[in-house]
Amino acid sequence: MKIPLLAMLLGSAALKVGDRAPDFTLPDTDGVPVTLSKLLQKGPVILAFYPKAFTPGCTKQNANFRDRYADVAAKGAQVVGISTDDVETQRRFKAEMKLPYPLLSDAGGKVAKQYAGTMAIVGVANRANFVIGQDGTVKEIVEGGDAVDPTAAIAACPLRKGT
Repeated sequence: MKIPLLAMLLGSAALKVGDRAPDFTLPDTDGVPVTLSKLLQKGPVILAFYPKAFTPGCTKQNANFRDRYADVAAKGAQVVGISTDDVETQRRFKAEMKLPYPLLSDAGGKVAKQYAGTMAIVGVANRANFVIGQDGTVKEIVEGGDAVDPTAAIAACPLRKGT
């Protein structure tokens, strides 16, 4: 079986639907630590991994989540954007994009490697949306160019427990 060159370069998600999502703590745009397990206490989470702030695809992915954020909130869920950009770059990106959700800095790509993987050579996160249920399991994974559109991730997002 041949593996397409693009798949070899970009890699694929390290996790699969049904897997337990690895817990992590990363700084937000104010440098405040944010922990996945604490977010899940409030409801399901969509982790939106993107390669680099201020690039066309990443700008579009975040704009789409911003514009559909009411649909996410209606499920009692939340979106968290993650890239390997530093805290200051994430802060500027969030402000410029007027995003209603937190952006986290995964400088070094440790969390990206556990979830979406990173691009060989450049080390930035692969684009992917991970829907994590309140029980901490991965409910859906949308990868690559498909992750620019949040529709599939929002549709797969379970309702917050207790609603």
